[in-house]
Amino acid sequence: MSAAVWGLAITIAILGTSCQGLSKKQEPQTTPSDTIISEPEPPKYTEFEEQLIDFGLVDIAEIDSTIGVELVYATPDNFLGHVLYPDLHHAFMIPAMAQKLVKAQQRLKSIHPDLSLLIYDAARPLSIQREMWESVKGTPNISFVANPDKGRGMHNYGAAVDITIMDSTGKPLPMGSKHDYFGPEARIDHEAELVANGLITSEELENRQLLRRVMTESGFFTCVSEWWHFNHIPSIRAKDELKIIDF
Repeated sequence: MSAAVWGLAITIAILGTSCQGLSKKQEPQTTPSDTIISEPEPPKYTEFEEQLIDFGLVDIAEIDSTIGVELVYATPDNFLGHVLYPDLHHAFMIPAMAQKLVKAQQRLKSIHPDLSLLIYDAARPLSIQREMWESVKGTPNISFVANPDKGRGMHNYGAAVDITIMDSTGKPLPMGSKHDYFGPEARIDHEAELVANGLITSEELENRQLLRRVMTESGFFTCVSEWWHFNHIPSIRAKDELKIIDF
């Protein structure tokens, strides 16, 4: 091979090697800090709520998410002034009552599409009922809380709901008193007198009547001393037909 040919061969070899080097994709170097680690999602329900599910209760949000939930005993804004439900954030109840609530919501929507039901309280295990009872012993409010060692309350069966109506912004309609207010304004047996005496307004009475209409037409039973309280069945039947939430 001549010197000229030998030199040309060497030049081609060098150029080929150079082109391969330029075309080879450089892999970026990563460090542990560059790696994105996704955090596991927190569980939907607390262990306490899982107990309620195992007991056979249902979360109303899973049945009808248009019904509002604002559990007052999960906050200090209640007549006791402290949190009773640190691990309860959803409204649980027996399935049959949940179906009645769906009907009540549908009835309300058929009358006023911009309004919705808003739940303040639902299932209440006996352990919480005992805590509530201890909080009212020796106070004027003792007559408004069921003694857990005697007659059990309907909330303790998951068969009662404290409820109101809210507007499209989530604001509760005026009802003449707050939830868990235990004065005469909360009663439903002499409401005309309450209006006449200026204790509640005509608008507030109409709102109560609307709430009672959609609830009773859906199969609920009222409580004379609390405009917000409705039972799935009469309390006299509960002991024979329902199970107490005893934990």
